[in-house]
Amino acid sequence: MVNIENLHKRFNKNIVLSGVDLNITEGGIFAILGPNGSGKTTLIKSILGMVIPNKGTINVLGENIKNSSNYRHKIDYLPQIANFPNNLKVKELIKMIKDLRGDTNEDERLIELFTLHPFLDKKLGNLSGGTKQKVNLVLTFMFDSPLIILDEPTTGLDPISLIRLKDLIQTEKAKGKTILITSHIMSFVEEVSDEIVFLLEGQIYFRGSISELKNKTNQPDFEHAIASILTENNA
Repeated sequence: MVNIENLHKRFNKNIVLSGVDLNITEGGIFAILGPNGSGKTTLIKSILGMVIPNKGTINVLGENIKNSSNYRHKIDYLPQIANFPNNLKVKELIKMIKDLRGDTNEDERLIELFTLHPFLDKKLGNLSGGTKQKVNLVLTFMFDSPLIILDEPTTGLDPISLIRLKDLIQTEKAKGKTILITSHIMSFVEEVSDEIVFLLEGQIYFRGSISELKNKTNQPDFEHAIASILTENNA
């Protein structure tokens, strides 16, 4: 599904990724974690073709991403910050994305799921952060792509919407999709993830299940296991 070999990226003198090797197979939920500055966002944006690595190869769905951009049509991506045109209405934005990517009927189901009907005629610039995130989720999940990348998907969500998002992620997983998630909310990660990839200083420090991480760090729960890694490496 996603195969990364010897990936390096630096911005001026700042080394962000340093020889990352990562193979993510088809199907399952993978959380990409790490402290600020660990390279999470750069790794995600490299997969999406938004950042050009200095060295290394990335294959997505069997295709070397240097050779073509067509693979991007098989990825549904939720950015961390929803930068929408403020003057557009919600329904106008949804229609525009459908016109660009192809028609779908899934938007109606998702609008209902995230209770967005009262906001369809409102301009995006007048929406709260949480409502914008719901629009963001509709735009992400209304297409049927095999790879889904979610960057901080829980931002601003109320408890009911968060529950519905978790159910939606599990539904997509059951269809055999591969889902990559970045999040600072460890309880969310623990609840939905099959496997975690922990980045530290531009390299993969740990990959495996949460129970394996707890055993490795000799900690009773996931949050303490993560804290143990950070404490150990800041000592």
